[in-house]
Amino acid sequence: MTSSAKRRLDALSQQLVEGIPDAGQFEDIPKIRHVAGESAGPRVLGKVAIITGANSVIGIGRATVHQLARNGARAIYMCDWDSSNLETHKREIKSLYPDVEIHAVKLDVGDESAVKAVCEDAIQKYGRLDIMFANAGVVGARTTFHDIDAKQYMNTMRVNSLGVFLCAKYGAIAMEKTSADKPYPGGSIIGTASVAGLRSNAGATDYSASKASVVSLAQTMAYQLTGTGVRINAICPGVIETGMTKVMYEQARARGTEKKIGQLNPLRRGAVADEVARVALFLASDEASYVNGQAWAVCGGLSAGHPFVPGKLG
Repeated sequence: MTSSAKRRLDALSQQLVEGIPDAGQFEDIPKIRHVAGESAGPRVLGKVAIITGANSVIGIGRATVHQLARNGARAIYMCDWDSSNLETHKREIKSLYPDVEIHAVKLDVGDESAVKAVCEDAIQKYGRLDIMFANAGVVGARTTFHDIDAKQYMNTMRVNSLGVFLCAKYGAIAMEKTSADKPYPGGSIIGTASVAGLRSNAGATDYSASKASVVSLAQTMAYQLTGTGVRINAICPGVIETGMTKVMYEQARARGTEKKIGQLNPLRRGAVADEVARVALFLASDEASYVNGQAWAVCGGLSAGHPFVPGKLG
């Protein structure tokens, strides 16, 4: 038996060991059985999370840190290669949610030893890792494939694809570890893909290829994590106002054309980071206990159909 096969046998999820509990009866009908706790309460109570790409002041990573902290996370590692705002974010979170332990970590997601180290630190400090949001990314080239050289292409893949792979790999290994505080393995891995990974014309060639690979990683790894209770999904944002799209938004505002942003999706607008963070919170929580290996588009409906100019569909 290979070591990976033995690890899967040893790391069986709570549902496979105990089953989903019987909730009893109401009169002559069974009560609703459930895996997750109350939706009205903190949705990630006591969980330990790692979030990459958390430095941007208007980014999805920072917004997700807030959602996890607001929903009862025990500890959150805020990670980014650019660490210029991390300490400010840390002070803000501590002022709002003093019970949450916050770690600001300068992290290159393409560095295997560094990614491994932050996951091992969570295990050493808390005996558990429950949430890995591999959100770090770069926009890549702003041109057609004719003018993208091999170095540019591979740099985009290093951050957007390899970074997610490493976070998922070492995140999963940590999530399979058990302790007195966490008697069963399990957890949620989320990789930030994009609608550019689902359809064309939403990003350059290198960016689109890297984001398509995130979707494939989630689908493939979901099966390789069979039975462990570790779920992995890709989240696919559309036009979101973040540090990555800041230049586009600023140029549109300067021209007075901001309302044209997002005009090709049915909601006719762009989004703010918190709208994606809310989906990440759901995927991270036990409420998404049966969501696995999926690509969740958060795009206002853009990826649901073929692009058209509003008013011109005849």
